Amino acid sequence: MARHLITSAIPYINGIKHLGNLVGSQLPADLYARYLRARGNEVLFLCATDEHGTPAELAAAKAGKPVAEYCAEMWEVQARIADGFRLSFDHFGRSSSPQNHKLTQHFAAQLEKNGLIREVSETQMYSKADGRFLPDRYIEGTCPNCGFESARGDQCDNCTKQLDPVDLINPHSTISGSTDLEMRETKHLYLRQSKMKDQLEAWIDSKTDWPILTTSIAKKWLNDGDGLQDRGITRDLDWGIPVQKGDEPWPGMEGKVFYVWFDAPIEYIACGAEWVEAGKGTDWERWWRTDKGADDVRYTQFMGKDNVPFHTLSFPVTILGSGEPWKLVDYIKSFNYLNYDGGQFSTSRGRGVFMDQALEILPADYWRWWLLSHAPESSDAEFTWENFQTSVNKDLADVLGNFASRVTKFCRSKFSEAVPSGGTYGAAEAKLIADLTAKIREYEEHMEAIEVRKAASALRAAWALGNEYLQEVAPWTTFKTDPDQAAAQIRLALNLIRLYAVISAPFIPDACAQLQEAMQSDVTDWPTDIAAALAVMPEGHAFTVPEVTFRKITDAEREEWQERFAGVRT
Repeated sequence: MARHLITSAIPYINGIKHLGNLVGSQLPADLYARYLRARGNEVLFLCATDEHGTPAELAAAKAGKPVAEYCAEMWEVQARIADGFRLSFDHFGRSSSPQNHKLTQHFAAQLEKNGLIREVSETQMYSKADGRFLPDRYIEGTCPNCGFESARGDQCDNCTKQLDPVDLINPHSTISGSTDLEMRETKHLYLRQSKMKDQLEAWIDSKTDWPILTTSIAKKWLNDGDGLQDRGITRDLDWGIPVQKGDEPWPGMEGKVFYVWFDAPIEYIACGAEWVEAGKGTDWERWWRTDKGADDVRYTQFMGKDNVPFHTLSFPVTILGSGEPWKLVDYIKSFNYLNYDGGQFSTSRGRGVFMDQALEILPADYWRWWLLSHAPESSDAEFTWENFQTSVNKDLADVLGNFASRVTKFCRSKFSEAVPSGGTYGAAEAKLIADLTAKIREYEEHMEAIEVRKAASALRAAWALGNEYLQEVAPWTTFKTDPDQAAAQIRLALNLIRLYAVISAPFIPDACAQLQEAMQSDVTDWPTDIAAALAVMPEGHAFTVPEVTFRKITDAEREEWQERFAGVRT
């Protein structure tokens, strides 16, 4: 049994996330966590809400609520929706937790002690109309890199370039819209990333198994232009983790908070402490400190490509620069973007299908299957309603659902609601077992490698083998001349339903739980020996005919949803 630590990029607190956010981090992380648990590994799967910075303040102001109250309410909403999608976090924490306050201030003290923080007097955008500095998302303008007209002060959503507010062309305040801006002097702390460049590069070069997407983005930020730059880690904001050296004040930094992108990744670690505080675990340090037992942990992070620079550069600088034995990530699985029906998903601009809306329309498994089987791994992907309808109807309803329905209904009508006895397995059954063995081994290889789309394809192919077997042996025809042989064919097929429920659970957990219940089986052991796994339910084992596992999406529904979600959430 191996030990696996898994984190998915923590979602911003500012509203309900869209399907592109879901498939870019949390959902594939959940798939991997479920698979590893099913194989008998010890897994700690952590996520949290990212509650600091300008997105939280702006969203709270728009909602007319104090920011702390808004964040507490939205954490409840996001936790509930995550549960609705069956995201199996061991703990879903909050970056505003006392644990993250303490740990972030601790890391800052260590970095300062090790000469990796410098104080900088700089000029920043100040809005006279608003009476405040405009950090990050309080300011928008045209990106100097790609010309995108709605670039934010911290990053361009279009080209992913990290920015400072002063970089923007034609900037304006997102609070008042005012363009009456001027540069004023303020003091901030900078993380001296440039000092760590060689160490970072050596570490990244050692990760020869990382996805090309991850390493290419990391190396771009290491080497393009002027190379890795020092990064400001404080902000002139009211909401956030106060700037301190551990428990001590930081002279000259009164009234300032740490930059959200400094404290947010530290929340991964703090979330482990929250997990213990919540009574769910006993020792978070054995997962996070190599001097406390984390040497044997494999740590995997999941994120969208826009988050890669922070996780391959800034956060590792924090970990390595502390000089303390914290666990570094072993593998970063990054994803491209999922676009929506000819445009882009955007939380801030309300485009696309959002997670709460998706669950109002259809159960989680329908969305889980489509999103994972179309995960944007090698390139950007696009959600269209036509593709969604086709995939659900063909893969889930016609292949898996239809197999379970045909087999159980036929058995009930010709034998009983119990596994029939009689007959023996022959060449067709031997071939099915051999083909299934090969296909499930292929599925396992893709899951181990976190090749999500390939894993989904192999799983669907395993489902198809059952249907092909039924078509070949045709038990409904065999029954007319050799009922015993038909009984053997159905006995194998009933056991195959249970087998499918076990191996498919990481993708579609609710449907698989329903199939297991219908098969009246609590055996969920991973099938290492396929022949043995197809004999778990013996002759006489009772079952029930399951409810419709997956219903088809009608053309009328698809057209209605296309119109309803034409691209703007009001």
